[in-house]
Amino acid sequence: MTTRWGRELDPDAPLPEHPRPQLERPSWSSLNGRWEHAFTASGERPAAYDGPITVPFSPEAPLSGVERQLQPDEWLWYRRTFPTPPVVDGGRVLLHLGAVDQSCTVWVDGHEVGGHTGGYLPFTLDVTDALAARRHDATAEHVLEVRVRDLSDTSWHARGKQKLRRGNIWYTAQSGIWQTVWLEWVPPRHVERLVLVPHLDAGALEVTVHAQGGHRGATATVVVRSGEQEVGRAEVAPGVATRVALAQVRPWSPEDPHLYDLEVTFGEDRVTSYAGLRSVAVGTDARGHRRLLLNGAPYPHVGVLDQGYWPDGLLTPPGDAAMVHDITSMKDLGFTVLRKHAKLEPARWYAHCDRIGVLVWQDVVNGGTTYRGITTRRPASRLPPVPDRLFPVYGRGHRAGRAEFLSEVEATVATLGNAPSVVVWTPFNEGWGQFSSRAVARLVRRLDPTRLVMATSGWVDHGGGDLRSFHRYGKPFRMPAHRGGRRAVVLSEYGGYSHRVEDHQWGPRMFGYRKFKVRKRLQRAFVQLHDALVTEAARGLSATVYTQLSDVEDELNGLWTYDREVLKLDAEVVREVTARLRAAMTAG
Repeated sequence: MTTRWGRELDPDAPLPEHPRPQLERPSWSSLNGRWEHAFTASGERPAAYDGPITVPFSPEAPLSGVERQLQPDEWLWYRRTFPTPPVVDGGRVLLHLGAVDQSCTVWVDGHEVGGHTGGYLPFTLDVTDALAARRHDATAEHVLEVRVRDLSDTSWHARGKQKLRRGNIWYTAQSGIWQTVWLEWVPPRHVERLVLVPHLDAGALEVTVHAQGGHRGATATVVVRSGEQEVGRAEVAPGVATRVALAQVRPWSPEDPHLYDLEVTFGEDRVTSYAGLRSVAVGTDARGHRRLLLNGAPYPHVGVLDQGYWPDGLLTPPGDAAMVHDITSMKDLGFTVLRKHAKLEPARWYAHCDRIGVLVWQDVVNGGTTYRGITTRRPASRLPPVPDRLFPVYGRGHRAGRAEFLSEVEATVATLGNAPSVVVWTPFNEGWGQFSSRAVARLVRRLDPTRLVMATSGWVDHGGGDLRSFHRYGKPFRMPAHRGGRRAVVLSEYGGYSHRVEDHQWGPRMFGYRKFKVRKRLQRAFVQLHDALVTEAARGLSATVYTQLSDVEDELNGLWTYDREVLKLDAEVVREVTARLRAAMTAG
């Protein structure tokens, strides 16, 4: 099954857009395109390569041109050449890899330049010294090699919804490079990272410029613009959080996703970025219900579960326009939230949410060893949950695995912390590799006090965070008698109604929580399901997340088919339902 964007893909230049919209400079080049690849039985370099592969699609994905699964006892090798970057004397050459699943080692011209473990997070390697022998030869071709090992769900590393033996709610395991690979050359003094924190009440943007190669007394100049008009300027010392007062205060919201443009100059380096000014909190409405607040007022969180899988690219979107399609189509249907489930998207996806105006609930990618029914199925029957301090029961018996997860919590918050669309962090889902959830919620709160925390989405709730979350499939949801005190009540998964659309299904299987052969019956059931939820929203239910945006492999419970060609419900019917939910969450 191929999407329209996959059919239009240029394998020599896939995903050519700048991959990091919130820290952009003109001195960069994409390394996406045709590489060589090889599968090996050991970690030694292959004597010969197996053939071409289109990066950044994993070898399991049809768009890679390979369609072969990497096994836990194998290694995957990549190789390509690139020309000498036009770096100035004293400047640095940075190699960025958006995501490599799961562990990798990287060489340039035969010199090992570093590695990384963690299949969903970006990383950067300084390759300047490896290029040194031929850096003044403008005609030189340099060799880049990447070796990958992916233990998938046989280990405790982060894996999300991937499973080597896929089926039902678990999807095809993928491996290797699956986000953009790119080079960037920077002057000796340069901006390494920006941290942007909105202060709506103060009408200011807090900016921290992390820099390399500076000297004592050096400052960066930060200019903030709204359209063509300059609305703020400040000299910022590297590493010092500095508030930049804004002459015009225009809050960011889905109805008005206004973004301020930033220009940061540090020595010879100049980068551009953007920011949104908004606040997020939990508060009480006029009827005494706990609600989610946006910019100080109750705001309806009416969302869909978004897995971010594609039939031709797996975890990799088949094009920039494909990402935009998913975001805009959901907003057009009246949804205000995308819950990004068990995955981190490329940075451009979040930039599109920022620009288009959709709220994002972001999961931390789950890991841990084999999940057991006592933690993943037992709570669904409303039996008392098992304490998550019993690490082995939750697949968290490995100290190193717990430590790696905590480091990835920190990296996730740091990676996505500048995106105004991201408003909720979710460390754990349904007991998948869960542990010490209250302590982890406190960690997230320390890392980012400006957003809400849903400590656990679903069944195994131990009272942490800002949201009390429920999942409900196959049974009607009713507001609990005990609302959870200061926390707002949210229904973070429900629905999952399945319907097969012939010639638009991925395979013969059909998984869902209710199955409908006739489209009209599916639509009638969808409306009836939400008739009841509108009542619960008026009684204090603060957010809903319907399962799901699109079909994914066996799961035929999407609003869209897997190829994003057929919307299974009448758009006007969905808009009427979401409008009623939004009104019930904000009435009074």
